[in-house]
Amino acid sequence: MKFKIMNGKKIAQKMQKKIKKIVLKRKIKKLSIPGLAIILIGNDCASKIYVKNKIIACKKVGFKLKIFYLKENILELKILKILKKLNKNPKIHGILLQLPIPKNLNLIKLIKKISFKKDVDGLNYNYKKLFFQKKKYFESCTVLGIMHLLKKYKINLKKLNILIIGNSNLIGKPMALKLLSYGYTVTITNKFTKNLKSYLKIAQVIIIAIGKPNFLNKKYLRKGVIIIDVGINFIKNKIIGDVNFKSVQSKSSYITPVPGGVGPMTITFLLKNTLNSCIKNI
Repeated sequence: MKFKIMNGKKIAQKMQKKIKKIVLKRKIKKLSIPGLAIILIGNDCASKIYVKNKIIACKKVGFKLKIFYLKENILELKILKILKKLNKNPKIHGILLQLPIPKNLNLIKLIKKISFKKDVDGLNYNYKKLFFQKKKYFESCTVLGIMHLLKKYKINLKKLNILIIGNSNLIGKPMALKLLSYGYTVTITNKFTKNLKSYLKIAQVIIIAIGKPNFLNKKYLRKGVIIIDVGINFIKNKIIGDVNFKSVQSKSSYITPVPGGVGPMTITFLLKNTLNSCIKNI
């Protein structure tokens, strides 16, 4: 079966060019320039690369940046003070708390302290706001990126069986809520799910985000399956996804590569959310 690689990098580059033009126009008109604050706690290898890529993207489009590199043993009170200052700073339009954070810190407590107006990663939305509520807050950048990628490749999810592998608060749960809001048929599985193969056999779309390298292979997959790989894993200084890319090629019709698939789309929607936050505040 001939499969198509969903090139998120190419789509992201086009979107970022448009964002850059808008920022330049704002500079000419002497309007406020989008400002993003990034908080990285600890020495997680994946997080460092995520933050590095986000910094590069922000600089390319002309955003202002404020970066906090914090030690793993930092007191929670100090982080709360930083968030309080950033919430009040009119030059900062977006606040990003890079996940995961050390286990000794209260994740939900910290997320709740990020102003909804500046929560450009959509973390508060994930924890508190369901799809049926009228109030609009920023949604998960990864979820928005995946939906845009599917749209660009003209993939119609109606009447398809969608399987999400992984029920994290960052990706799995908000992804399921987004899909359900459109009336799509969604099944969500996790580490406690028994007999995963029975779900794989009927899945026409698979979205996987579990952080296990090469976890998904062609076994039990139905022909023509669409695979969205959100996983980022580091093996011998090489980035690989949760999907065994070579193995599933013979069964899939569309597949996202790692790197170059979902990652660039996530970063682009982080930029877009930050820009929108800036525009709202003029």
